[in-house]
Amino acid sequence: MRVTITGASGLVGRALVAELRRRQDTEITVLSRDPQRARSALGDDVEAVRWSALTEPAPASALAGRDAIVHLAGEPVAQRWSAVAKQAIHESRVLGTRNLVAGLAAADPRPGVLVSSSAIGIYGERHEEPLDEEAALGHDFLAETCIAWEQEAQAAGDLGVRVVNMRTGVVLDARGGALAKMLPPFRVGVGGPVAGGRQYVSWIHLDDLVEMILVAIEQDSWSGPVNATAPDPVTNSELSRALGSLLHRPALLPVPGAALRLLYGEMAQIVTTGQRVLPAKALVLGYEFRHPELAEALESALA
Repeated sequence: MRVTITGASGLVGRALVAELRRRQDTEITVLSRDPQRARSALGDDVEAVRWSALTEPAPASALAGRDAIVHLAGEPVAQRWSAVAKQAIHESRVLGTRNLVAGLAAADPRPGVLVSSSAIGIYGERHEEPLDEEAALGHDFLAETCIAWEQEAQAAGDLGVRVVNMRTGVVLDARGGALAKMLPPFRVGVGGPVAGGRQYVSWIHLDDLVEMILVAIEQDSWSGPVNATAPDPVTNSELSRALGSLLHRPALLPVPGAALRLLYGEMAQIVTTGQRVLPAKALVLGYEFRHPELAEALESALA
């Protein structure tokens, strides 16, 4: 199998490259602003090709003849949302994906499938409402960014490429993402629920996210939006208690929502509101989660 990946140096990209490397007869190409840095991070057996995602179409030579393209690139969302940051978040996803599809249009032969990252933020603030892939979409900044992001990716469908939009939840892995940020205070016993703790956290173990990407590549039945979340979302309080129990530390000190809003501004809404997202399509398609229960998933993520 021949796969080209964008955003390969991130948490999910590194794990995907590692899993592909374990499989026989797999050729991996990564698109990067800094190919030398990418090879240093990922290994010399990876072909790294220069691409400036915001200024030019993706190089057709790095896409042609591939079995799949996995598009993970994007400016980090977990930062204070200044006007400049919001522009970078939006353009890296929307314009970057548009330029990727422009490269696909010039590729011959074209890949069979594009698996493009998205996010459960597409649903907006929904409190306790269960959300599957048919749920109405949101109207805030992150939701509108995700909608435009998916529309750009879906344009590859007009080129005869099967498109899968992975609406990813909170990825559990101790090396990065939300869990890595939670660990330091919890390890010293000062962790606790955020903003009352009643908001839902739709999580997924990194292993399951990588496996879902690979299944989406391999199975033609996977197309359109797919919620990449575990089947049992939990409240922020439940997550805090489970993490505290695993670390044998108290998890009682609350973090006021006002403090988060002071620190992160508008971005704090992701943490203080949350969504209760269910992986309906993946379950219907027969996907079996490796880590369906939170306690075991946390234990595995910290191992």
